[in-house]
Amino acid sequence: MKVRLLQIVENLDTGAVENWLCRMFAASRANGNDNFHWTFYCTLGKPGRLDNQIRALGGEILYSPVELGNKRAFFGHLRSIMQQGNYDVLHCHHDFVSAVYLWAAFGLPIRKRIVHVHNTDEGLLTPSRVKQFLLKEPMRQMCLRLADNVVGISKEALTRFTRNSSSQTNRDRVVYYGIDTSRFHKLICTRERFRASLGFLPDAKLLLFVGRMVPLKNPMFVVEVLAEVAKTDPTAVAVFAGAGDFESHVKNLAREKGIGHKVKILGWRDDTTTLMRLSDVLVFPRLEEPKEGLGLVLVEAQAAGLPIVASPSITEDVQVIPELFEIVPLAAGPRAWADAVTRFLSGIDISRDNCLARIESSDFSTDQALDSLLALYSELD
Repeated sequence: MKVRLLQIVENLDTGAVENWLCRMFAASRANGNDNFHWTFYCTLGKPGRLDNQIRALGGEILYSPVELGNKRAFFGHLRSIMQQGNYDVLHCHHDFVSAVYLWAAFGLPIRKRIVHVHNTDEGLLTPSRVKQFLLKEPMRQMCLRLADNVVGISKEALTRFTRNSSSQTNRDRVVYYGIDTSRFHKLICTRERFRASLGFLPDAKLLLFVGRMVPLKNPMFVVEVLAEVAKTDPTAVAVFAGAGDFESHVKNLAREKGIGHKVKILGWRDDTTTLMRLSDVLVFPRLEEPKEGLGLVLVEAQAAGLPIVASPSITEDVQVIPELFEIVPLAAGPRAWADAVTRFLSGIDISRDNCLARIESSDFSTDQALDSLLALYSELD
């Protein structure tokens, strides 16, 4: 008899959580593991670009017919799905909001309930600060009391959610995201051809930003850094792989500083692996509080052997190859960041093949991450 899993997610589209989870599902199938039946319950109630892939691998997808904001109807539909599905494991992927799903499962014969903490910003799905204040702690306590496992994507994410004092050795654990390193072995175009495709000269030194173009990710700071680097290295340019409200702000600031021709905004990309392998430095200037939950882009950059200049927002967990990192406080200013970038542009003493091998033998490999995830589902009462 297969263990029946119910994964509660937003929808199987571009989200980092859902993409990681789908990678794990695909990896389990590729490894011949047929002990689990996976069902994905999509709270957004709409299809995503990964749906066909999941169904082709034998997964099941269910959509909520109502929005989460319609609390009574949402609660009722989810509970009926749980009752009808005879699930063994409920895996909730929405941090504090997982309390809603746990409450919907209350009293049902589900053998294990898991709350997975993917963020550190502790946000709730409401614009009301009053509701945020009033609901956050009760929802956190419900998660801690009703979950059989509380799982963090990093030590930082887990500690922040459990507040340490509530930690329980048998209940709490870290399960790292695994990345598909096969993409880093594939042939790609030359650096020169890639730069030409962007309208840059063949010898351009490429600063890369990957992430949402929003205030928390701080993309404007990359423009400030580029302006400083360009004072001593006129070949320096910057590429932004991401989308968001700050796209126009980045363009405007670059024009104001006279470096508009050195900046390219590519929007969302599915080929960030290729971008990393063809870039010179990853610039990661996220605001320092709250800390990054994990920063999967940082793991991927290390697999590509790409040096990283980052703010202290990142966790220690993610620094598998310390030689690739230089951590610079945002308060140090663009000049200090430019100096760090310039040092990396002069070269590093570690090969890309070596970097890839170290990531493939780390907790962030697909096999290691999958083993950690499936262990949760195998340890049933």
